[in-house]
Amino acid sequence: MAATCSLRSVVRAPPPPRGLAGARRAVRCCSSAAPTGASTSKLVLEVKERLQREHPGLPTGRSGRDDDEMILWFLKDRKFAVDEAVPKLAKAIKWRQDFRVSELSEESVKGLYQTGKAYVHDSFDINGRPVLVVVAAKHFPSKQDSLENEKLCAFLVEKALRNLPMGTDNILGIFDLRGFGVENGDLQFLKFLIDVFYYYYPKRLGEVLFVDAPFVFQPMWQLVKPLLKQYASLVRFCDAETVRKEYFTEETVPPDFRR
Repeated sequence: MAATCSLRSVVRAPPPPRGLAGARRAVRCCSSAAPTGASTSKLVLEVKERLQREHPGLPTGRSGRDDDEMILWFLKDRKFAVDEAVPKLAKAIKWRQDFRVSELSEESVKGLYQTGKAYVHDSFDINGRPVLVVVAAKHFPSKQDSLENEKLCAFLVEKALRNLPMGTDNILGIFDLRGFGVENGDLQFLKFLIDVFYYYYPKRLGEVLFVDAPFVFQPMWQLVKPLLKQYASLVRFCDAETVRKEYFTEETVPPDFRR
């Protein structure tokens, strides 16, 4: 039986700080607020200079160590803490270089792409987000090459992000678990996905739907959930009817979820 409850929780605002200790906490809070204008540009420049000085071997250009947009995104991810943004950004750029992300194309991943196991939907969801659909019943780790699976994943994430409309920062991930069996389970690949969205595409995944999860999926979820940490709050277990009614219109629903 599929679980239908959301794993998101409600967080209440803390009471106002009191006394000297509270005042110090308030000062720290204000100092971590997002900078604007010239301050932001100064932080971007600082990260860029540090990357050039500490990681001169990293590539430049789009998604490289001098890409202002990418630098700004990782600064936002690390709440504008330069010392935290620099190593995380360097790791992401190095991964892109080693994985040859810029060279990935539909032709280079066509072997698995043609199976229909994963695709970027042609329409946005009702919130204007690009949609990445994974059909778990078509994933066979014992028969499909793990590296090719990872390349397909990176290609589709890149494709979804290229489709981001103005004013939208993240995508919707849908895991269609109808027909999922033991032979489709792949903990190694799920760990790769977690790394992808934490280290290399932080805060690009706005929500994840696990659709009609069968009982056999639950042991895997219990293993994966602790690895997600706070990102587990992005996951919602639901049924196909919820996908149709709450996330799409009749015209925009993905083909696999049409009646």
